[in-house]
Amino acid sequence: MRKIIFIDVDGTLVDYETNLPDSAVDAIRKARENGHKVYISTGRSKAEVYQNLWDIGLDGMIGGNGSYVEDNGTVIMHQMITSEQSKRIVDWLHERKLEFYLESNNGLFASEDFEQKADASIKKYAKLKGDPKSDQVTVRKVFPEMIFGGELYRDDLNKVSYLLDSYQDFLDTKEQFPDLENGTWGGKGEEALFGDLGVKDITKANAIEHLLKYLNADRKDTIAFGDAKIDIPMLEYCEIGVAMGSGGKEIKEMADYITDDVDKDGLYKAFVKLKLI
Repeated sequence: MRKIIFIDVDGTLVDYETNLPDSAVDAIRKARENGHKVYISTGRSKAEVYQNLWDIGLDGMIGGNGSYVEDNGTVIMHQMITSEQSKRIVDWLHERKLEFYLESNNGLFASEDFEQKADASIKKYAKLKGDPKSDQVTVRKVFPEMIFGGELYRDDLNKVSYLLDSYQDFLDTKEQFPDLENGTWGGKGEEALFGDLGVKDITKANAIEHLLKYLNADRKDTIAFGDAKIDIPMLEYCEIGVAMGSGGKEIKEMADYITDDVDKDGLYKAFVKLKLI
């Protein structure tokens, strides 16, 4: 039976230094040769899906944690933050002196001092994810295509990530923007490093549902791979949910199957286990 496979990117398909294991590439290509469909399902916007990922061979993508769905170049769904919401976000974060970057399919647009002020948090995030070279991680290495000095009032945003000086910054922002989806990343609970804002009620699971309807496909033929809390709705929705060995405690507790770490051929091993290849 042909399956439809959804793979998170950071921490699942690539490690937190953005290294793409050859075994993961091999697994995806072999699975597609066997007739299975493979989509990445990521928090990244399309501008952050670099050519090395498309070169693997993919059937499409879910981006912006579910705000964007594409199948073989055809846009199935794209829900964006409105221009009015965008202006409110930028003004609010400037007022709070919180650095941020705007995520769109046309690029990543950083606030004035994001590169400098986010450096320590980016290094800490890499360390929390087990990167042995976390002290060498930089904003420009993590976000090679980030645009500095670009227009910040925009009408093409999928989501916004902002640097937290304290957890209270997230709580205050959540109260300020009840019309948007509020989350954190880079740590659990009050240890979070970043907050984010996206389209209300958007999830990777909701995006998969839209795609399956477009494909006239059955949910029972779906498999999802992830490593973080944001991936849990996707793993719950799909028939089989696989957590990476390097993933967080919450996702591993609810997964149907736990594979090895991303940099220990975890994806390839799971594809074999599930008889996709």
